[in-house]
Amino acid sequence: MTHPTPTPPDNAPTPPQERPAQERGRRRRAALLQAAVHLLTEGGFAAVSHRAVAQRADLPLAATTYYFASRDQLLTEAFAQLVDDELAETRAAIARHGLTHLATHIAADRNRQLGLWELYVHAGRDPALQQIARRWTDGCVATVADALGLPPDDTRTRLLYTTISALWLEHVVEQRPLHESQTLLEAAVKMCSHPQ
Repeated sequence: MTHPTPTPPDNAPTPPQERPAQERGRRRRAALLQAAVHLLTEGGFAAVSHRAVAQRADLPLAATTYYFASRDQLLTEAFAQLVDDELAETRAAIARHGLTHLATHIAADRNRQLGLWELYVHAGRDPALQQIARRWTDGCVATVADALGLPPDDTRTRLLYTTISALWLEHVVEQRPLHESQTLLEAAVKMCSHPQ
């Protein structure tokens, strides 16, 4: 008489033979995503294709199409990664040097900034990117609010963030001199720091 094989409980440990394959899959996916981020920062939106990402990650083309169903999904996740990295670096820069020296951070990596802003503008036509763009804006506003000691919905917070964004975009796109942005940023911080 044969007995049915018992079904393992939901909390049973994963069999050892499955772990390496899952870990390998996570590493491959992360390598592909990082390759997409690098391509975005180097060549912008047009530089990202399944083939280019696979070549950059040194993986077969089939791996890219396996982990990312479409180029849109790849771009969306790469934009999300860029935004997360940028928010973390912006917070760290403000914590180290304060709001008035944010212009130095903005000028630090022009290629990455160009990739971010290109996707930000493209988000106007793509609802999936739009949510990530909004997360970037909201995260920046919250960071500025913390630095000023104001609530995020305070008019001065939003006004200062808008000024920072305009200066940021001018510097990245037009390559205006950093000292011009610095002077305007200092004036904006001073105006927005005064109690109403």
